[in-house]
Formats: sequence, C-alpha cells, structure tokens
Amino acid sequence: MILSQWRKCGLLFLVAVLVVICIPTQHAKAAALITIDSHQDGQSLEPGAAELFGSYSGVYEVELIVNGILVTDVQMDDPNGDDSGTWYYKLDTTRLDGNVEIVLKSKDVVTRYGVWSSWINLHIDNPEANVPVVQITNPEEDILITNDVDIHVTVEGDNPIALVELRVDGGPWLQVPTTQNGYIFPWETEPAGHQLHSLEARATDTLGNIGYSLTNYARTGEDTSMNDHGAGMMMNHNPIGDQPLPDQDRAIWIWENASYPLVIHPNARSILSAMAKDTSTFNQRPITTLYLGIGEYQGVKMLETYRVEVQQFIEWAHEEGFYVQALIAGGTTPPYFGAYSRYRTHAVSELEQVLNYNIASQESARFDGVNLDTEPYILPDFKSAKPSVQIQYLDMLQHLMDRKLASGLSLPIGAAIPRWYDSSADASSIPWNGETKWLSEHIQDTADYISIMNYRDQAEGSAGIIAQALGELAYANAIGKPRSVIVGVETKDIADGGDPETITFHEEGRTYMEQELNKVYAAFLDDPAFGGIAIHHYSSILDLPSEWGPGGYTWQPPSDQVPPSKVDGVTADPFDFQRINLSYNMALDNYAVHEYRIYRGSDAAFEIGPDSYAGTTKGLTYKDSGLLPNTMYYYKITAVDMSGNESLPSDAVWATTSLSTLKPMIISHMTITYSANMALVNIQMTDKDTGLPVSAKVSGRFTHMAGKYVNAVTNASGVFQSQSEAIASPQGEIGFLPRRIMADSYYWASAYDALPYPTVIWGP
Repeated sequence: MILSQWRKCGLLFLVAVLVVICIPTQHAKAAALITIDSHQDGQSLEPGAAELFGSYSGVYEVELIVNGILVTDVQMDDPNGDDSGTWYYKLDTTRLDGNVEIVLKSKDVVTRYGVWSSWINLHIDNPEANVPVVQITNPEEDILITNDVDIHVTVEGDNPIALVELRVDGGPWLQVPTTQNGYIFPWETEPAGHQLHSLEARATDTLGNIGYSLTNYARTGEDTSMNDHGAGMMMNHNPIGDQPLPDQDRAIWIWENASYPLVIHPNARSILSAMAKDTSTFNQRPITTLYLGIGEYQGVKMLETYRVEVQQFIEWAHEEGFYVQALIAGGTTPPYFGAYSRYRTHAVSELEQVLNYNIASQESARFDGVNLDTEPYILPDFKSAKPSVQIQYLDMLQHLMDRKLASGLSLPIGAAIPRWYDSSADASSIPWNGETKWLSEHIQDTADYISIMNYRDQAEGSAGIIAQALGELAYANAIGKPRSVIVGVETKDIADGGDPETITFHEEGRTYMEQELNKVYAAFLDDPAFGGIAIHHYSSILDLPSEWGPGGYTWQPPSDQVPPSKVDGVTADPFDFQRINLSYNMALDNYAVHEYRIYRGSDAAFEIGPDSYAGTTKGLTYKDSGLLPNTMYYYKITAVDMSGNESLPSDAVWATTSLSTLKPMIISHMTITYSANMALVNIQMTDKDTGLPVSAKVSGRFTHMAGKYVNAVTNASGVFQSQSEAIASPQGEIGFLPRRIMADSYYWASAYDALPYPTVIWGP
C-alpha cells in the first residue's frame, strides 16, 4: 500500500484515533428555514441601496436571487456554529426599476438539496433605470409581404426617447424615423427577395437605457395566393416535420466556461477535435454532435458579441464532420426561472437569438439544432404546487416551438429531461393541452426530441440506464418519432450535492463507463426511437481517468511544450472576514487552456509554488475562503494547458479581509487508509493559534473512487473519523475533502490546514 507523505503522524495522534468514537450529527432539532425579515411583500424601495436581512436555520450557502438576473452569496453570521443565524446583503438598487422579485435559496445541512425562502415582490420608482419597452406592431407575422411595407415600432418609457433603431436579418442597426404616427421605418422589400426575415427593434432613452423588442418574422416574395381582401394569406410553415432527425451518437454537452474559449480562440478547437474523434484510448465511439453553450458568460452574449467567431467555429465544426446544436436554458439566472410564465420573454429571447443568428448566417455556419436544458424541477413549487410549474414549463416549451415555427426554420429542438418524468408522482397526471399524461409524454409530443438525463452508473438492473429509458423509447415509437430519444449519462463529480454518487461514472472511471455503455448500445441499437448517447460534459470527460489508482490513465492531448499567455485583468475583492473573490481575463494558448491556478502570499514579491498554492478552477472567477480576519492577502494567477504547461504568473493584486471576533480553527492533521474494502479518514481539529483540540461538526465527502458524503462530530479531543462506502477493488485511490466544519465561537480557517490533503493508493 502506498500513502502520500502526509499520512505519517505521531504516536499521540494514533492513540487518539484508536479511542475516537465518531458520532453522527443530529440535525432533527433544526428545521431547514430561511426568512426575509427586512422587508414585507409589496414594500417600496428607494434608489441607491437596500439593506436586506433575515434569519436561517438548518441550511448553508445562502444565495440571494433578484429578478431572475442576479444570483449572489449573502453574508452569514453564525457565532455558535449551529447552522442557525442571520444573513444580510446590501443590494444596489441604482439599476432597478419597477417590480423587484426577491427570493433566497440555500442547501439543507442534512440532505444538501435546495431550501427556499418565501418570495417577496418589492417596488422601486427609479426613472433613471427605467428601460424602454419596445414592440414591433407591423407587419404581422405569418403574412406574406408582396410590396414595400412600413414597419411600425412602439416605445414606452419614463424618459424621453433619443433613438429608435431597427435591424433586419442581423444586419446593421438602422435609425427609425419619427413621424406624426409614431416610429415608422419604410422597408423596401424588393431587394430582400423571396425569403424569411428577422426584424428586431431597440430604443435608447436620453439617459442611455436601452430596451429591445422580441423578434417579428416576416416573409417577402411574390403573392401566390390572395384572400378576398387582396392581402397575402398566412404561410404554412414546415417544422421538422417529415425531415428525419439526425443520428446524435455521440453527443456532448459543452457549457459556457468551455464553449467561449472554443469560439473565441481557434487553437482550442484542436483539442476538442482530437478528443472527439479518438476511438482507441478507451475503445470508445466518436463524438459527432456538440451541444454548444451560448448563454451569457461574464456579462457577454455570445451570439451578439462574437457572432463572426461563432460562424467561424460552426464552419470549422462542419468541415470536421460535427453537428452543432445551440445549448440554451431559460434565458434567466438561474436558468430554471425561465420555466415561470413571468419570465417567458427571457426564454423566448434566448431562443430567438439562435433563430436570428441562423437567418443571418450562411448555411455552412448555421446551428443544426437546439438543446434546451431548463430543469424546472429545481424550483420549490414544482413539488409543492403541482401541476403549476409543470404546466408553465410545457407552455414555455410550446411557445418556443411556436417561435421556431414562426421563423420558418426547421432545425430540431430537443428538451433535456430527467429520467423520472415518466415515473415520479411529481410528473404524473399532468393536465395540459386537453390531455392528462406523464410530463415526459407531453414533452415528447411537443419537442422534436428529448435527451434523457439518465444519470446512473450501471446499465442493467431496475434502476439502470436501460430500464429507465424504456418508457420514453416506447412512447416515441408509439407517436412515430424515430431517433427522438437521446440517452444522457453523467461523468462529473456530483458528490457535494444531494444526489447519490451512483448517478455518475466519475468514481468508476472511463473504462467501466464504456463497458456499461456497450450494454446500452446492445439493448437499443435496433430500436427505431434511439438516437444515440450524450455525455455530460466536455470539461469533466477530459479529466476522467480510465480508473483511479496506479493503473489509471487519462486522455492525452497532442504533444505540446508551449505555456499559455500571462493572465491579466486580475481583480481581488474582499467578501467578508474570511473570503476574497478573484476574477481575471481568459488566457490564450497554442492549444487550449485547461485550468487556472491561484497562488496566495503575504507580499507582492511572493514566489509561486507548492507553499503558496491556494486552489485550481476551470472558470474565470475564484472564491478564496478560510482566510484570517483583518489580513491583507496578495494573489497571482497562472494558466495551465492540457499538457500541464504553466504560464508566467500574473501581476500581483491584493485585498484585505474584514474584522471578526470568531477564532480560527484548522485541520492540523489528516490520515486516510484503506482496509476491508473501505477507506478510513482521521482528522484532528485544533485552534490555529493555541494548538489546542477543538470539538466540531465535520461535513465532507470521499473522492476519487468513492463519493460518500458524511456528517459527524469529533470527540472531545477534536478527532473526527469516518469511513467510505464499500469499494472492493484490487487497486485504486481514495481521498477525502472536508466541506464544512462548524464549532461554537470558531470558524474553519481552511487556508491554514495541513495541506495538501492526503489520498490512499493501493494496488500491485
């Protein structure tokens, strides 16, 4: 058995471990609850700032959600370490006007599933932030336009309007003249020819606020049929119709932290192509279909800011033999808010971005489809107010399909759905569109295809991938939709959430996953409704080893010895007494940047290395927590490519944490061993300053081959001990990551733990 060097420990600690009794944490005394105490529903706000506050119990990681566009952490005060306390947040209201919807979301300390506060709606009268409401009222959709036509735009707002503009087919914005009858643009349709067009309008007021319309779709060309009044008849649009759906085996979800680099930096595409086409490393099938995330990322809208780059990416992908579908959600933050009818325009606008992009692009640069991943079941009233959210989601889906129909485009739209939409009580007997059915059946009736999030780490058995897809496949065959069921599987590490580790192949590795997927192919390849397997997701599959332990290996990129560019644009902002938030710009590489490393020091001249290493992230932000109060910290960031080449460090930035009376406690020692098919972890908690033991509640999860999440308390000597789930393997690797440690009058200063945390490796 091989252990990392931090396994070694002194005799006193070993004796303490021998006598420790790990006591599961008792949570029944504290019901999971969040309240908003600072404001009542219907109350008014003033422009400037609003002090929001309330209380919580039995929850952690409380987030504030505002108007479906802002999700932010709140400050939490829990001096007793009992998962109960107060929260507060200073909300900037200078850019808010009208209704302000506020709700808080958190995680239950026992289940780790979502816990929500009550919703409240506040009101603010703030003309300086009033956004004009813009609508195109003429021409009507579905009417064939045979002559020149006036495009009418209506604008409503609290401030004088400085400029109204129109865009046709994604072209330049053109000023709309002001007339006695309003804003009217004379559109000469003859140069437009016989085709369908997207019409978009926007208005800017004298304070610089900009409002956008939804899209009108207009058809121009010769009049082939006239009604009794000489007007063009409504056009019959063809949806996907009798056009066969493409084979999507295999597809892969690519979210925004990976899709933006692929679009912006052409060099990154070589990694995607090499990985997707590889069939030998794990005896896997090639990836042919890319679900490309196009949502807003770091304040940027991909299809607006990087339209040319998207066109170039899709043209490249088509030349490489890939299909590319736009991956969208609900147009809101968080994305599942788009299921609510009150946020319908957000969802519609996001789809229309894709439709309008396709209309404005050459055929070789168009998306081949749309994958919709809204996940309304995360909303609290999906269960508590059934079938309200279910119906709102179906209405949204139908509205999106109607918008596709109005656009005249035939690209397929598919909905990502969980595996239990045809078996859970929350999805049963949903009355909609004149019929009462399983939610999955309504969705299959409406969408062109579905991608089942059939997340399980085994193919066979009653809970396996095969059994859980049979219902959707049978229904697709019954309604005559061949190739319309995509079977999705999970590869990311999900153990921090409430779902069991059995929903992902992360612990088992790629070799085992491919063996199980071969069983799925054997079961479904002859089923006409089967459209292939989809992998979730690109960033996680790149890191997934064949297996954990001494025999494991990962996919290897092309040989490369050139490091990425230096990271710039680094900012550091204090969040509270023990956390600093970092952000930075995307780095460049001759292939692809794989991750960013965060280094922390006590002065601007500190050297990067193992002693100053603070963490790693895939994205462009990082939350550095477990710091000391009232302390200045310096940071440098590096970019690391797929081959492990590391860039020069960024210029140093710094920030100072705020004050606190809580005392810091740390993990002064950790060991992990493997015996009797289980891993055993031992942790010593101590006061950072005195070195004395601290009795605390510890929550954490096993890693690598294991994924069990545990909640327990230390003994009086500050020693925590826990064991993993059973892992019977002749070789492997298991680690343990503490996630939350709570104690009366203390906080966990994790940045000062004895690092790195060890893993146990065993095998021949």
